[in-house]
Parts: sequence; C-alpha cells; structure tokens
Amino acid sequence: MDIINTSEAKELYKAIMSLQTLGETKKFLRDLLTEPEIKEFSNRWKVARMLDEKISYEEIERQTGMSSTTIARIQKWLNGPVKGYKNMLKKTKQNKNVAHHTF
Repeated sequence: MDIINTSEAKELYKAIMSLQTLGETKKFLRDLLTEPEIKEFSNRWKVARMLDEKISYEEIERQTGMSSTTIARIQKWLNGPVKGYKNMLKKTKQNKNVAHHTF
C-alpha cells in the first residue's frame, strides 16, 4: 500500500496546507504529534539544513544526537528524486527576508 497517497494522508496534507501562522502550526502539530515525535522531526529538519550547509556528519551527530545511519538516510532523501527537503530549503531561504511570525 502506498501510504503517502491514501485519502487519509491527503486529508492531512490539506490540513497542513491550510495553516497560516507559526502559532497555528505549533498548536496543530502539538496536538497531532507527541513531544518526542516533534523533537525527532525537528532534529531531522536540522540535519537537512546542516547537510545543505556542508557540515560534517561528525559535527551533525554531536549537535543533534542523531546516528550516522539517520544522517545518511536524510542525505539520501536530500539528494533524492522527490526533492521535499530541497524544495523546503529553497522556500525557507527565500522567506528569511519576508515577515517573521511569532509564537
């Protein structure tokens, strides 16, 4: 089964797309995910950003506590055909100079 294309997954994507502020996003994800899941996803995003900045695996491991296996998997996805990380890195870089939201 293709989990990412189920009707349930698509409904989740639509819900996420409707979020308009950091505050809304924070509240929704806090209800949706456990604190350890938020920490895990935050660390994965940090690893992707660090890899994009060409920071070494050793330094990434030291700063995030993530295993080299997880870092390698994120590296694979970062350079893979889906381009989810790459697209978000590009968007976040473009949005750095746009209005900042607060929690």
